Amino acid sequence: MLKGRIHSIETFGTVDGPGIRYIVFFQGCPLRCKYCHNRDTWKVKGGIEKTSDELVEDILKYKTFFDASNGGVTISGGEPTLQIDFLLELLKKLKEKGIHTCIDTCGYVDLDKIKLIEDYVDLFLIDIKHIDNEKAKWLTAQTSEKAKELARYLSSRGKHMWIRQVLVPGITDDEKDLKDLGDFIRTLNYVDRFEFLPYHTLGVHKWEEMGKDYELKDVKDARSTDVKRAKEISGL
Repeated sequence: MLKGRIHSIETFGTVDGPGIRYIVFFQGCPLRCKYCHNRDTWKVKGGIEKTSDELVEDILKYKTFFDASNGGVTISGGEPTLQIDFLLELLKKLKEKGIHTCIDTCGYVDLDKIKLIEDYVDLFLIDIKHIDNEKAKWLTAQTSEKAKELARYLSSRGKHMWIRQVLVPGITDDEKDLKDLGDFIRTLNYVDRFEFLPYHTLGVHKWEEMGKDYELKDVKDARSTDVKRAKEISGL
């Protein structure tokens, strides 16, 4: 019997997809984002093991709330596609129950994995960490090319997306980068929403508890005026 490694669960999420969401955070991530607020999800072997039946049994307790709010289940992480076999099994069971499904991905994924699950996913949430590949590599240890490739593929397949970027003052808010980001998003179809997520330091304590150095400790939280500026420059 397949078991997945689960970092945590949020039963009443309201920002990671439409309506009221049951959010399953999978363990394991291929990126090393300097601002990560879930630093403890990185290790693939961490978390708690659960079967898909155990998850579905608990999820169904909240189906009334999904139905009333046009909500559903969001599978996040970490990066959920690292556990592709378990993810596919869980998605199939959720669709059998008529539940809206959403995958929240860091974007650093192989398209072969997306092709396995795309028929069972109603909405993809994609994080484009930085539009500039070299700056993305400095920020996350990987370029953003795979995330852009994923967005292009989903656009070509008619798959609905929300695309997001963390707005980090002094790092992701360069005027040229914001314009390039806007230009890229406008090449895509089926992007139902784009969001700038204001950078914050609420997850720094996790780094400290793990004895890890948080490199962006001198970066200030993004303000509403920063987000407004980014929207105006990018046209998003």
